[in-house]
Amino acid sequence: MIADAFGLIYTGEDNLRLRELTQSRSVAAVPFGGRYRCIDFILSDMVNSGVTSVGLITQKNYHSLMDHLGSGKEWDLHRKREGLFIIPPFMTKENTGLYRGSVDAFKASIGFVRRCPQEYIILTGSHTIFNMTFNDMLRQHIETGADITLLYSDSDRHDPEDPYKDLRFDVEEDGRITNVELNPFRPVNCHRNAGVMIMKKQTFIEMVESAFARGDVSFVRDVLVRHSGAYKIYGYCYKGFIASLTSVKAFFDANMALLEHKVRMDLFNPEHPIYTKVKDETSAKYGEGAQVANSMLADGCHIKGKVENSILFRGVTVKEGALVRNSIIMQGVEIGEGCAAEHVIIDKGAKLRDGRTLIGYDSFPVIVKKNTVV
Repeated sequence: MIADAFGLIYTGEDNLRLRELTQSRSVAAVPFGGRYRCIDFILSDMVNSGVTSVGLITQKNYHSLMDHLGSGKEWDLHRKREGLFIIPPFMTKENTGLYRGSVDAFKASIGFVRRCPQEYIILTGSHTIFNMTFNDMLRQHIETGADITLLYSDSDRHDPEDPYKDLRFDVEEDGRITNVELNPFRPVNCHRNAGVMIMKKQTFIEMVESAFARGDVSFVRDVLVRHSGAYKIYGYCYKGFIASLTSVKAFFDANMALLEHKVRMDLFNPEHPIYTKVKDETSAKYGEGAQVANSMLADGCHIKGKVENSILFRGVTVKEGALVRNSIIMQGVEIGEGCAAEHVIIDKGAKLRDGRTLIGYDSFPVIVKKNTVV
């Protein structure tokens, strides 16, 4: 278990390509997998690694996130000392409260970083879904004497418009990273950054202070890529299931992947449980004519119609004669009698009146905004 590292999670990532899903919430608060939020996964990864102090940098639309996290009780982070620290934007002579990029955000969190007694920092974003512990990664970081250790996965997926920075690099046999590229037009390899880095606290402070003094904006582009030759950087390969919520299509595909047994067992490994806010709900209820196949249903659902290859969050109602197929239905949604919803993402509290039909495509799912009546 990690005893000498603390966590810092940046939740201010650009989210325009998630469209309606992030109009009223940050990426970290986006619902995922029937009962979770995106932040639950990286936060659980840290807790399962033995991290007892976590700072959460917020930027905008963070009210939903704060309501979900509360005091951090569900993650055993409601402590007299250390625990969960939410770091909202604030105004000073140097900071207007609106971060130009990650460098500004990290600069605003330096006070928290300096107060942490641990020697190492685990720095992450909040849009990546995976289940692992960081013990072996930290151990490798110490043994190699690296300045920075990056978590990466082997991925053939490439999107030159990826707002989360498609960072690629070559990895030598000993794990040393060379030839770092950001959003390459034609990637020369499949080693893709997974959004986690480990370094000494003092190294992080020096990098941030230096970058802020130069007027740099992006920690990845202006610090990691531009000055990669000045640091000893190593990579740690993660071979399990990993998904980045970089667009509506990526969000849809990541949820649908949970219907595969192999993916579900990897992501919800009982040895490393994923924690979330507890809500006491009754078990799902099924009417006489209900038909459910290859789907995930959360507590409180009431099903009288037909559900296929879909993920339903808490308290969803599917009335008689309704069909839900290849869709993601979020908390408290009501599907009226005779409705048909296929390749659809319906956000929290929305309602489909009787007889409505919504059909999208696998490559372009239809989104129904939060609390909308159709």
